[in-house]
Amino acid sequence: MNRLLIRSTALSLTAAAVMLTGCENMRERQKGTAIGAGVGAAAGAVISKGTGGKAGTGAVIGGALGAVAGNLWSKRQEERRVAMEQATRGTGVDVSRTADNQLKVNIPSDISFDTGSATIKPQMRSVLDPFANSLKDDPNARVTIVGHTDSTGSDAINNPLSMERAQSVRDYLAARGVSPTRVEVAGHGEREPVADNSSDAGRAKNRRVEIYLREPAA
Repeated sequence: MNRLLIRSTALSLTAAAVMLTGCENMRERQKGTAIGAGVGAAAGAVISKGTGGKAGTGAVIGGALGAVAGNLWSKRQEERRVAMEQATRGTGVDVSRTADNQLKVNIPSDISFDTGSATIKPQMRSVLDPFANSLKDDPNARVTIVGHTDSTGSDAINNPLSMERAQSVRDYLAARGVSPTRVEVAGHGEREPVADNSSDAGRAKNRRVEIYLREPAA
């Protein structure tokens, strides 16, 4: 890395640090944009210079992209996380905050769907109902639902089944007032295991539905 690149990167990182320090006086939505812009600027400088461009120009472009891509972790999001943790305690559902400020709800197979089925189990309703209620007064929130399977069966079976499960969750939320236009669905089949498929316990962990809730920062 040459001296110009080092200097540009250092300036970008300094700018990001200043933004982070000054965030205390910003509203939550501004915080997400500022942080995204600062990190994006640093990355843009490195990428642009590394590919033959001007580091300064890359920082500007990276900053703009970072600002657009940032997600807000607001007081409302934190309250949602706490409420969902309380509502799902003892169910095996995992509620967490992702690195990019999304609320993630991981719902295991034992309370979500029977093997080979896309019909929502009654136990899953106690998870989805409070989730849907938390969205009613937040028009900015966006939801992504991803279905997963274990490695049993072929892709011809698993891929559409995982999508059907995600769609079932979307339809359930829609019936409780969540606009389908705010919800994206995907089916990843067996492609993203979180455990070893060679054991019953591992396969059970891999059969899951993940729900992501984000508030775009800009």
